[in-house]
Amino acid sequence: MFLDTVETIKDGAGFDLFGTVHLSWLAAFVILAVAASIIYRKLSPKARNIMRIAVASLILLDEGWKWVFLFIGNRYEHSYLPLHLCSINVFLVAFHIFKKSKIVENFLYAFCIPAGIIALLTPSWTALPPVNFMHIHSFSIHILLALYPLMLVVGGDIKPDIKMAPKCLLLLLGMGIIVLGVNFLCDTNFMFLMRTDDISFLVLFKGVFGAHQWAFPILLPIVLAVMYLPIVIINSKKAKVIAI
Repeated sequence: MFLDTVETIKDGAGFDLFGTVHLSWLAAFVILAVAASIIYRKLSPKARNIMRIAVASLILLDEGWKWVFLFIGNRYEHSYLPLHLCSINVFLVAFHIFKKSKIVENFLYAFCIPAGIIALLTPSWTALPPVNFMHIHSFSIHILLALYPLMLVVGGDIKPDIKMAPKCLLLLLGMGIIVLGVNFLCDTNFMFLMRTDDISFLVLFKGVFGAHQWAFPILLPIVLAVMYLPIVIINSKKAKVIAI
């Protein structure tokens, strides 16, 4: 059962949405995010760099051990290629360690944080039991991916800039076009562009609009507004105080 995936696990072995197991993982995320952000904010620049590398290394190791167990259990399928939005963020985090980029930083802020949190709130792996490598990996990787930009924002190393939003959208669109091609070629569902995979909010959009893809043009502006408008308001108030 430890080496099973959602494709091979027997029915009834999983966990309940917002049940004890799910809420425990969410509590772990909140505690880790708060603790890491507080610690990071108090560190010296040199110590911050070490912590960034440590968290990024954990993300890469987390993705790596997934592949080890996939091959050990002979569970590999094309659907496990790192082409979901969160999986792509693994590489953006690794890139950010070596080269700072405002576009990458804003992408991690605007999309990696909400994508990680949404995945944690609406997991697509509820069929898997707690003692299972993909169950553990799916929760831990999303926790780490949301944690990395969160602690950098709290520490002031990532400064969200709404002017970067159009470039972030273009980067996302470019990724989406490539991923869509892979989906057609390999019959996969990366970024959930083809099917809902029983994710609750995508199922809701399909029921209301007839196609779950409507979720993307509707939710993207909302996500950007939620992520950037508070920053714009805060910066505006700071500017007024300085002017006074």
